[in-house]
Amino acid sequence: MNIETARSIAHSASLAAEHFDLLIVGAGISGIGSAFHLTTQLPGTSFVILEAQESFGGTWLTHKYPGIRSDSDLHTFGYRFKPWVGPPIATAAEIRSYMGEVIEENDLARHIRYKHRIVSARWSSETNLWTIEAQKSDSGERATFTANFLWMCQGYYRHSEGYTPDWPGMKDFAGRIVHPQRWPEDMDLSDKKVIVIGSGATAATLIPNIADKCVHVTMLQRSPTYFRLGRNAIELAEELRRLQVDEAWIHEIVRRKILFEQDAFTKRCLAEPEQVKKELISQITAVLGPDYDVAAHFTPSYRPWRQRIAFVPDADMFMGIKSGKASVVTDEIECFAKQGILLKSGKMLEADVIITATGFNLSVLGDVDFEVDGKPLDFSDTVTYRGMMFTGIPNMAWVFGYFRASWTLRTDLVGDFVCRLLKHMKAKHANKVEVTLRPEDHNMPLLSWIDPENFNPGYMMRNMHLLPRRGGKPEWQHSQDYWTEKDAIPAIDLDDKAFVYS
Repeated sequence: MNIETARSIAHSASLAAEHFDLLIVGAGISGIGSAFHLTTQLPGTSFVILEAQESFGGTWLTHKYPGIRSDSDLHTFGYRFKPWVGPPIATAAEIRSYMGEVIEENDLARHIRYKHRIVSARWSSETNLWTIEAQKSDSGERATFTANFLWMCQGYYRHSEGYTPDWPGMKDFAGRIVHPQRWPEDMDLSDKKVIVIGSGATAATLIPNIADKCVHVTMLQRSPTYFRLGRNAIELAEELRRLQVDEAWIHEIVRRKILFEQDAFTKRCLAEPEQVKKELISQITAVLGPDYDVAAHFTPSYRPWRQRIAFVPDADMFMGIKSGKASVVTDEIECFAKQGILLKSGKMLEADVIITATGFNLSVLGDVDFEVDGKPLDFSDTVTYRGMMFTGIPNMAWVFGYFRASWTLRTDLVGDFVCRLLKHMKAKHANKVEVTLRPEDHNMPLLSWIDPENFNPGYMMRNMHLLPRRGGKPEWQHSQDYWTEKDAIPAIDLDDKAFVYS
C-alpha cells in the first residue's frame, strides 16, 4: 500500500467518525455520575458514553452471584445530588434501580452507546483530538469517535474475568469451579457441599445467601480478615423520617454524620490499632460465643484498614456459622483433588462445588491500546496528578475512587474538577491541557501508585507495576484520604505551573 492510499483510507475513516466535545468511558457508577455533572455544570457540551456491557451498572451488572450487595453505605456511595432512601447496605438490583432513576431524571440514556468495547484511543497534537475506536459486541462492526477530551470512568478491574490462582490439580476436581464474577445462570447448590475460597466482602456476602440452599458451606481462608458488624439501618435516618424531614435534608445530614464517623474510625485505626482490633474481634466473639476459636479464624495479623474492612449487616454470615450451616477453615491449599481440596495440614475438604472468591484482575484504564502522537503509551512511565491526570497525556482525566471511603465520593470530586478545568480551558481559549512536573518537582522521589504499608490488597500488589507512579508531594499522588481531598481538590490552582495549556 502506497503512502497516498494510506492517507486516503485514514482520511475516509476520520470523515466517518462521530465527533463529540467529550467522551466518557463506562456507564457504571462513575460514568453516570460524571455525565450528570457535565450536563448540569457545562450544559450544551456534546458528549457520548461508551459502555462495553449491554446495560448500565458496571460492577452491579457484572456480578450476579447470590446476595450481591454493596459493602459501602449507600448514603455515601449514593451520589451527593440524589438522596438515597433505602437501607444503607443495598443489593445490586437496588443500586441499579437508583442509577436508572438518575439516568431517566437527567435524560442521560440518549448519550449512552451500549455494547461498544473500546479497542484503541489515540491522541494527536496536530488536531488536538482523541480518536477512539470501538467494537460493537453484537455485530462485530467497528465505530470511530473523535473527542476533545477523554474521561476514563471504567473502574479498576477486568469485567470479563475474575482472578483465580492456578492451584495444582484443578483439572482433577470432579465438581464445578466457579468465580463469583461469572456466576452461571444454571447454578443449583441444593444438596451440594460447597467450599468458598476467600474471606473478603464477596465471601461474606455469598456465604449467608447460600447457606440455607446447600448441605454445608465452608469458608476456606489462608489468613483471617477484619469485619465490622451492625444493623442494616441508620437510626438517625429513621428518626428524621418519622419527623417527616425532607429526604434531601436527611441525605445530607446522614451523609455528613457517616463521613465524620468514618474519618474518626480511620484515624483510630492508625493511632490505636490494637484497641480497634480488639473492638472488631469482640463483636464477632459476642455473636459466636466464648467457645469459638476466634483467635484462629478471625484475628488478622495486620493492623486494621491495611485492607478493606467488609461490613456484615445484621451479622448474617456469623449467624450462619453459629447455626452450623457454615464453617470456617484457616489453612493453605496443597492441591485440588477429585473429591475436593487437600490442605497443607493434611486435611481433606470434600466438595461438590468450589467457589473462588479470590478477587479481581486489575485493569489499567480499561485495557485500552493507548497512543500519544504515534507512540504507544505505558502508564507506568507516567506520574499521576492527584490520581486524576497523568504526565504526558493531554486532555484526559481518570476516576479512581477510595479504598477506605465510598468510591462515589471521588466521582463527585473529580466531576467538579473536570468541569472546572474545561471551563478554565474555554476561558483561556486553550485546546489542550496536560500536567507536567515543575522544576521544583524533578528531584522528588517517584514511588509506587500507593504505599503498600498503608494499603495492600492482593489485586493491587499483583499489578502495581502496571500503574502510574506517584511523587513525594501531595499534588503527585492519590492520597486515598477523602477528608483531605474534599478541601484540596476544589482548591487546586488551575494556573499552577503543573498545568500546561496550548
